[in-house]
Amino acid sequence: MDNISNIGKSISVLDNGYVRLVDVMGSDLSAVNAARVSFAKESLEMSRDDARLINFLAREDHMSPFRHAFATFELEAPLFVARQHWKYVVGSDHTMDAWNEGSRRYITADPKFYIPKSEEWRLAADNKKQGSGGPIDPWTGLVLSEELKKYIEQGESLYNMALNNGVAPEQARLFLAAYGMFVVYRWSCSLQSIALFLNQRLSEDAQYEIQQYAKAIEELITPHFPISISFLINKHV
Repeated sequence: MDNISNIGKSISVLDNGYVRLVDVMGSDLSAVNAARVSFAKESLEMSRDDARLINFLAREDHMSPFRHAFATFELEAPLFVARQHWKYVVGSDHTMDAWNEGSRRYITADPKFYIPKSEEWRLAADNKKQGSGGPIDPWTGLVLSEELKKYIEQGESLYNMALNNGVAPEQARLFLAAYGMFVVYRWSCSLQSIALFLNQRLSEDAQYEIQQYAKAIEELITPHFPISISFLINKHV
């Protein structure tokens, strides 16, 4: 697939959210040639030897060559997903990622919120301090969705009242139900960073909501780095 064929493509996530591939720099050869420079060699076209080299690098955890390829994504996600994503970025052992996020200090456009459908509410896990178990009963789920909707609407009403009375947006936002509010941000990252994120957030024990964003990222990035992704992502192992 051509390296620019899906730049700009967007995938919807959680009804009101999305992931969009903004830009890509490099290809599978970026990692190959970063590794081969040690021997003053360069590949102009991907070969079987190059694919075997990528496999070796991934298998032996030689990650630095994968830092020579980059991508930028734009995401619109609930705040609790964005914060989980951000904690992954700052807690990883690489520091090349960039992150910029829209701010309610300046943005006053109508906010959007994540309201789980009645069948999407989950029970607390029996054997974990965090995470979730199976689905909650349908009646309770319906009540929770309706009550959350009312709570959000009340907060929006108070938010607009504050704005209409001249309150600064950076204070008026205190009325908004923050955790479920969608935020837009851009994440620029190396191929290594993408692989680490996908391996963590595509795993079965990852939170459902962030899994959906990881699946979209995987779908968007794989055409650009098909060989590297096939060896770096071990979720099926």
